[in-house]
Amino acid sequence: MADAVAGRDKCGEPRLVSLPLSRIRVIMKSSPEVSSINQEALVLTAKATELFVQYLATYSYRHGSGKEKKALTYSDLSNTAEESETFQFLADILPKKILASKYLKMLKEKRDEDEEENDSDDGSAGDEAES
Repeated sequence: MADAVAGRDKCGEPRLVSLPLSRIRVIMKSSPEVSSINQEALVLTAKATELFVQYLATYSYRHGSGKEKKALTYSDLSNTAEESETFQFLADILPKKILASKYLKMLKEKRDEDEEENDSDDGSAGDEAES
């Protein structure tokens, strides 16, 4: 059971989870469907969250550039979210970082494409109306 101990609380008692249960309770209660939370459910949710974060970090470290640097970076996490089917649901939460200049360039190109499509649609509609 010593493997399951994440730390010690204020009284020196072993703790099974390292995340603050009060914060998890607040997050769980923010859902309108939840009216009360059983203590066991709270602890299990905290432990499941810890295990998920640990798995995400380990997977990202092993499949990213972290091994070379001996560090886990945001880009490792975002690459994992984008490339791994298991973590695909995190792609919106962990987007790849891009420079503002690249983003503005992408927006301009998209706007130009949309204008070209609108111009070509207007031109073909006008030809049909003349016939």
